[in-house]
Amino acid sequence: MSAEATNPGAPLRRRGRPRIDLRRIGRVALLGPVSRDRLPDAIGHVADAHRAHHPDADLTILRRAYVLAESSHRGQMRKSGEPYITHPLAVTLILAELGAETTTLTASLLHDTVEDTEVTLDQVREQFGEEVCYLVDGVTKLEKVDYGAAAEPETFRKMLVATGNDVRVMSIKLADRLHNMRTLGVMRPEKQARIAKVTRDVLIPLAERLGVQALKTELEDLVFAILHPEEYEHTRALIAGSGGAEDPLTEIAESVRTTLRDADITAEVLIRPRHFVSVHRVRIKRGELRGTDFGRLLVLVAEDADCYAVLGELHTCFTPVISEFKDFIAAPKFNLYQSLHTAVVGPDGAVAEVLIRTHQMHKVAEAGVVALGNPYTPDSAPVQQAEPADGERADPTRPGWLSRLLDWQESAPDPDTFWTTLHADLAQDREITVFSTEGGTLGLPAGASCVDAAYAQYGDEAHGCIGARVNGRLATLSTVLSDGDTVQPLLSRDAASGPSPDWLDHARTAAARIAITGWLDAHPDDAQGAVGQPDAPRPQPQHQPTDEASPARSRQGARAASVAVDGPGTAVRLAGCCTPVPPDEVTGFTVRGGAVTVHRQECPAVGRMQAAGRPPVVVRWNDEGDWPDAGECRVTLVAESFGRPRLLADLTEAIAAADAAIVSATVEPPTEQRVRHTYTLQIPDAAGLPGLMRAMRDVPGVYDVSRAQHRASAT
Repeated sequence: MSAEATNPGAPLRRRGRPRIDLRRIGRVALLGPVSRDRLPDAIGHVADAHRAHHPDADLTILRRAYVLAESSHRGQMRKSGEPYITHPLAVTLILAELGAETTTLTASLLHDTVEDTEVTLDQVREQFGEEVCYLVDGVTKLEKVDYGAAAEPETFRKMLVATGNDVRVMSIKLADRLHNMRTLGVMRPEKQARIAKVTRDVLIPLAERLGVQALKTELEDLVFAILHPEEYEHTRALIAGSGGAEDPLTEIAESVRTTLRDADITAEVLIRPRHFVSVHRVRIKRGELRGTDFGRLLVLVAEDADCYAVLGELHTCFTPVISEFKDFIAAPKFNLYQSLHTAVVGPDGAVAEVLIRTHQMHKVAEAGVVALGNPYTPDSAPVQQAEPADGERADPTRPGWLSRLLDWQESAPDPDTFWTTLHADLAQDREITVFSTEGGTLGLPAGASCVDAAYAQYGDEAHGCIGARVNGRLATLSTVLSDGDTVQPLLSRDAASGPSPDWLDHARTAAARIAITGWLDAHPDDAQGAVGQPDAPRPQPQHQPTDEASPARSRQGARAASVAVDGPGTAVRLAGCCTPVPPDEVTGFTVRGGAVTVHRQECPAVGRMQAAGRPPVVVRWNDEGDWPDAGECRVTLVAESFGRPRLLADLTEAIAAADAAIVSATVEPPTEQRVRHTYTLQIPDAAGLPGLMRAMRDVPGVYDVSRAQHRASAT
């Protein structure tokens, strides 16, 4: 099946294959039993497609599966009016044309029998074996009568868990969704839109991750037509108007053929039309389409070395566009994709994009994991590719992204949390690989930070992370990692340390976000004052606190001694979210264990706890008339500044000159040439706070310094 569909409403066929009439097939399916010595006519086209990829396949089991499917679905009709058996036949044909092996095709013929008929899993197991039974069970939906609104997310969870053990489960699901999308026009518009959105947010990213581009691109076009009909029609008109007699790609393709022929390189040069969404993306990127933007050249060769030979000839005989060159052969994508990408300037100045790959690479590019055949048998021939450089490609049947997904879903028992997190996880459309100083690699989504690396490497132990080293240099936990970085998370020695709510601003992986949220929900009071910001490395404080991550345990004797509360022996904590110091107006709230957490009156946490019905506790500063002698205290300040060289160094120097120790520091990425710095500081005397703030304001480029008001967690 071609991955470059130009009509998203119609199935794609190999050139020369007659059009398949599903209505006729439906009538054939209803004509009764057939002779035992031949295949039913209704699946003859499936057999032809299957034997094109597997000439020696035994089709006996397919015949038996069809007979069971046809008899069990007999009398059922689709909303389009066709006999229901046409649906499993169409799904099986899609997979057969992609090259799926016999077991997958058998399961696809039976994939709706357990869900929609009286056939049981035990019957499937008895007649077709454990493998087919597992695949059918994996794609069988959960009943709404049992799960209610959670049926859809829990069905996808079930399919993904099953896919973790056998990737063929998701291959069948993707083919099933493709045929349903092709025939979606008979449904109400609102239902079409709902199904299209789930397809866009979940199924298309899964097809991309499994490398099944043939299904992914057609699904994209079908979703595009439903959710963006005006843009779709405009794109369709552009494509229809591009088919003039003078196609610039045709001339460039002929020049490429001549060049390779003269170099004695055997290659097939094809013009590969872009599908609708691809044309739309190019138009958005470039504004105005060129004649060569409606397709790309595809050069197919026999061996890997021939790919580089073709590349050398093209870059020698044509003017290359160097910025367009990508080598996905030396560094394959995480979804098995391998190819060389380049662009060259033709004789008349037209720029053509060129894809160079072997025939085997092309098969994998189209079919992804389907091209693996049955990857679970010892004698199966795996896809030939370069030695994997990381865990993403070490096991194509259990890629790293899938392992990570299966890990975090166990921590998301709530269906809504799972569904929301799945959407966010699948929205990460690019992967990077970083190296651990302990050996091994970590696969992370593009945009991942040191926070993500810490949780990927250490799990819940990363709650105590206080910083990181990236490529040997100290870095903040919010630092975004690049492909190939070496990262070393630095953990606190205090096992009771916990994350800050701010970490959620920098966590990209579902595992990190779920772990952080879980800790914050379990420790609402500690979270209010968590000062373990995603902002290490930390300059060594002059007075080292015993616990940098939890105010309930940080320098409690020195800080709490200046606060009085009614009730003998009551433990007092100063909240790290607003870091109160004398003479701030303060109030307190009782937390677990009977301790009182003290907040500034204007702290957002005060309003939230009052709204939750938590009664305030009267607290006051000891020796209020003599508050400057209250002793050491901790405060969080925010400096707003214009970006300039050495700004961070000058601010740090001003803080040190005021005899304050930096406990933690965050520097947010510049926005419109403005930079926001957040410092948690240990100061020897509250009386020095106004002077410290003045000293920071005097630093050139700083236009404001204020007390911090951190986001308050729910309590």
